[in-house]
Amino acid sequence: MKAHIEELLIQALLHLIREGVLTADCDIVPQLERTRSPEHGEFASNVAMVLSKRAGIPPLQLAQKIIRKLPRSRQLDRAEIAGPGFINFYMNRIALTGIVKDVLYHGDRYGHVPTDENREITVEFVSANPTGPLHVGHGRGAAYGASLASILQAAGYSVQREYYVNDNGRQMDILAASVWLRYLELCGEQLQFPENGYQGDYIYDIAREIRNEVGDKWRKKGQDVLDELPDDEARGGDRELYIDAVIQRARDMLGNTGYLTFFDAALNSILDDIQHDLADFGVHFNEWFSERDLEHKGAIDHAIARLEENGHLFKKDGAIWFRASDLGDKKDRVVVRENGRATYFASDIAYFLNKLERGFDRAIYVLGADHHGYIARLQAAALGLGEDPKKLEILLVQFAILFRNGKKVAMSTRSGQFITLRQLREEVGSDAARFFYVLRSHEQHLDFDLDLAKSQSNENPVYYIQYAHARICSVFRNLDQIDEVHNQAIGEAALNLLVEENEIKLLRALSRFPEVIESTARMRAPHLLAHYLQTLATDFHAYYNSHQFLVDDENIRNARLNLILATRIVLSSGLGILGISAPESM
Repeated sequence: MKAHIEELLIQALLHLIREGVLTADCDIVPQLERTRSPEHGEFASNVAMVLSKRAGIPPLQLAQKIIRKLPRSRQLDRAEIAGPGFINFYMNRIALTGIVKDVLYHGDRYGHVPTDENREITVEFVSANPTGPLHVGHGRGAAYGASLASILQAAGYSVQREYYVNDNGRQMDILAASVWLRYLELCGEQLQFPENGYQGDYIYDIAREIRNEVGDKWRKKGQDVLDELPDDEARGGDRELYIDAVIQRARDMLGNTGYLTFFDAALNSILDDIQHDLADFGVHFNEWFSERDLEHKGAIDHAIARLEENGHLFKKDGAIWFRASDLGDKKDRVVVRENGRATYFASDIAYFLNKLERGFDRAIYVLGADHHGYIARLQAAALGLGEDPKKLEILLVQFAILFRNGKKVAMSTRSGQFITLRQLREEVGSDAARFFYVLRSHEQHLDFDLDLAKSQSNENPVYYIQYAHARICSVFRNLDQIDEVHNQAIGEAALNLLVEENEIKLLRALSRFPEVIESTARMRAPHLLAHYLQTLATDFHAYYNSHQFLVDDENIRNARLNLILATRIVLSSGLGILGISAPESM
């Protein structure tokens, strides 16, 4: 409907250009928005006010000229001027009731745009270090990223979903060393566990699996494995230097084979747990991309060579630096340390280049709010590689704070005192978790009310929406019980009988769905879809509570059944995009 009005406006403006009223170089992109009140029609445009100065004509006069040049349309009832020069568009009943036909014809594809293989986007999200179970903070990134990917797909993009597995670097070494020390404890060794090690119970579980498989093979009897190391923080030392020394001691005592035993066991166990956890949360990926592959396949060297060719590297203090400050970053960055090892940032650069070389037109990163510094850093890297930084898009997801009984739930990841995503799902259910995570903009902090998410009441928004869907399904079950059938053809022919206020309101709500998909995708804002579904559910509940559907008059009955069936389809489609089920009974 919106696209149709936009086309009428464009045609009117082109007429005025041909007549010399507007210049050929004027911007003829129509500014069209939904009105707040049906009294002002369905849509309003400020195009006359925008172009009046260029045309040298007062907005009211230009608006009149635009209206006179609008092509005739069976869907448009009239256009009127309002205020200082707004043009309000009133759709006729055929256009409104035709929405029901469109929904029933297209089904769950209503409002979707056909996929364009020339618009390929990769969306990377979650990408939590495989150093422990996913917690509730990761859950918000998972729900947002998965919903965004589905919305972009509905809007016509060819979308690839990717998880970047950080299976290389210091945090993984800390994990491996932590598992090794817990393994030694299970073998009977007495030792002081590092304050900077990973301390959750899952570390014992991995260590126990290794011991069950190899026994005491990697125990070094009679040796104090932590002897002569620097002091840990509790003894006045530096916790970072201490854990690095523990890692080196593990490498020295275990050798390469033994060290990889613990490293790979920890990585595989946690990554397998993450994959199952996300799958149970309804989050799936096309690619689990290994950071180690970047190094093994020469992608890091390739990216550094590109920066060198473009003249953006220099040497200082034995290291190789990227002159990022010349390209918008706040400072220059090391890409190769003095020991010859590439930095994390070098891997980030190589990963971005790899995405583009795999054919993606745009790379979207969904990262935690603590990655704010990555924006300027990676944009500078894109310029240094000779790529368009607009191909890079970083979306930051703010933190989620849990509340139970009105009180904040305290969490600490490193100490192992946190609520996992699995625990959250078990407590409130995946549907409620998915919906509550996207109920607010990703740029806003989220207060997650556990008690509300678990409640089965109209105050719980996801329950309220699902209940609308279930209510519609119950109407059709009742239809079977009275030995009647739904005749869509009769209902379609009788759509003109939908004249009640609640019916018109529901028709208008259904007509907005394609626009919601478009704006939600454009603004990267799944919460807009969540709010739309709440509004649609509210409109349906009001209709349900005020009118009977299974009336004796078969024309009115089937017309109303067509309307609520279309409502069910849109509710189910919208919930599906957000990764939420649409139950048929509750």
